[in-house]
Amino acid sequence: MPFIDVRIHPALTADQAGRIATETTRAMDETMSKRREVTAVCVQALPDALWTIGGTLPTRPTAYVDVKITSGTNSEAQKAALVAQLHAMLDDTLGGLAEASYVVVHELPATDWGYGGRTQAARKVQANGNTP
Repeated sequence: MPFIDVRIHPALTADQAGRIATETTRAMDETMSKRREVTAVCVQALPDALWTIGGTLPTRPTAYVDVKITSGTNSEAQKAALVAQLHAMLDDTLGGLAEASYVVVHELPATDWGYGGRTQAARKVQANGNTP
């Protein structure tokens, strides 16, 4: 269901990457009510990337988190809580984040994405007892 792409600069330890993946999955389950078994998290460390903030190299770790969910499945309060929770977790895990670190929640129409070869819209139709 959800896909979360986490990009970090600079490099991460294996422990940090594992904690980020685990805690992101937990947040999606507990804060956004998403099923763990279909929550995919990709953690990428970009040690050699030219990542700038305000045109200069950051002096602290920075992150970009891109969360994709189905449109209309979460409230504004849940999304705000997720942004705060993920930022706090990254700040703690990385020992202080640059302020210009972002968590973005993209809501996609159910017809525009899915998993296992079926769209979210088709899954909803089937769950309601109809044939997609």
